Amino acid sequence: MQIKLFNTMSRKVEEFKPITPGHVGFYSCGPTVYHFAHIGNLRSFVLADLLKRMFIENGFDVTNVMNITDVGHLTSDDDDSGEDKMEKGAARDNKSVWDIAKFYTDEFLRDSFDMNLLEPTHRPRATDYIKEQIDLVKKLEELGYTYEIPNDGIYYDTSKFAGYGALTGGALSGNRAGARVEFNDAKRNPTDFALWKFSPRDKKRQMEWNSPWGLGFPGWHAECSAMSMALLGDHFDIHTGGIDLSRVHHANEIAQSEPITGEPWVNYWVHSEFLVDKSGDKMSKSAGEFLTLTVLKNRGYDPMAYRYMLLLGHYQSQLAFSWDALESASNGYKNIVRRVADLIDAAADSAVDDAQYTAWHDKILGVVSDNLKTAEALVMVQELLKDTTINAATKIKLFEFIDRLLGLQFIPRANALRELENAAVPTEIQTLADARTAAKTAKDWARADEIRAQIDAAGWSIVDTKDGVKIVKKA
Repeated sequence: MQIKLFNTMSRKVEEFKPITPGHVGFYSCGPTVYHFAHIGNLRSFVLADLLKRMFIENGFDVTNVMNITDVGHLTSDDDDSGEDKMEKGAARDNKSVWDIAKFYTDEFLRDSFDMNLLEPTHRPRATDYIKEQIDLVKKLEELGYTYEIPNDGIYYDTSKFAGYGALTGGALSGNRAGARVEFNDAKRNPTDFALWKFSPRDKKRQMEWNSPWGLGFPGWHAECSAMSMALLGDHFDIHTGGIDLSRVHHANEIAQSEPITGEPWVNYWVHSEFLVDKSGDKMSKSAGEFLTLTVLKNRGYDPMAYRYMLLLGHYQSQLAFSWDALESASNGYKNIVRRVADLIDAAADSAVDDAQYTAWHDKILGVVSDNLKTAEALVMVQELLKDTTINAATKIKLFEFIDRLLGLQFIPRANALRELENAAVPTEIQTLADARTAAKTAKDWARADEIRAQIDAAGWSIVDTKDGVKIVKKA
């Protein structure tokens, strides 16, 4: 099946052509583990997960890498200034850098599990690849792309790389017109960036290493080039990340990689747009308060409802978050789960129609393979549920495929719902439900509400249906 992706470098949708037939290698920028991931961060990780699932369903062998940044990411994303985010996080939490790296990595892995993200083939940590990063800087030094700022670090001279900035609209060649922050007079060009930072003389860092240039630590950008080359080779298919990384971080990765590889480093650049709050501002940790997946869970929302909300949009478009939007998505998700639960009960009475399965399978996979049009795929899911010409067994087999492709766990959630609904009702709960029915018959509404609250507090729900009262165990 033909696969198409929007390539940020060419600014157009292109047919995907792998370097090696039947195989795809891609790198995804992972979290900097100095704080919790916010729900906007998770959007870019869901994009990487969707790519992997789509390629697998198209029969590709996939090698994907997602890094853990645990050193070198300074507090200014736009310039090599400020503190190392990891050191700052350690001071904030009153822990060692190594402790916060482990803590926030574990928290990210928990979020990844809750969001049903497939495990990457490799999840390297920057601190495990210091030698490779030093080797990268040495090669750039030998090629004449670096210079030293005393008491600061080894910098990359962007004027030496003619294509600098091409990823986001045209070469800047180190010109002052390309400045993204107030010009640092110690730099040769405003776009120059640190490859290796020297440890401060008046303060001992918790993370620092010996190098040919003295004691210090790698710049943020160096790790992704070094780790991707080590694990994917000098030339690979796809690089993903949030759109905010395209202008600086990814431009710097290209600049420091291609002089070494001697050819285009990555064939396709795929970026997810911002998740914005209702005011139109992007989700950001620097803003202070930010939403985490735990906050959504504590409000009673299934992480799959949030994933469903993300898939209702397109990765290239900004998506506005509000509690109303999440509630609407949650209701839509629960409705599909309810209908899938009913299909599971009916599936035993029918056999899979292979022709119908293949037709729907190819139709759904086709729209997702066409630049990840997940919203169109979810419209097809609704059409599938409504189609009375398709029997339950065929629909269930299709939902098994849909779960593999979109990662929405419709069938596991439906099975959990069925288990709750079929749970034996304890005698004391049944007695309370009967008492509530009697109170309603007597029109003692206050007493009926009081009994409902007791049942609710005990972990059960009363559902009034046209066929009578249904007692369901809460999840």
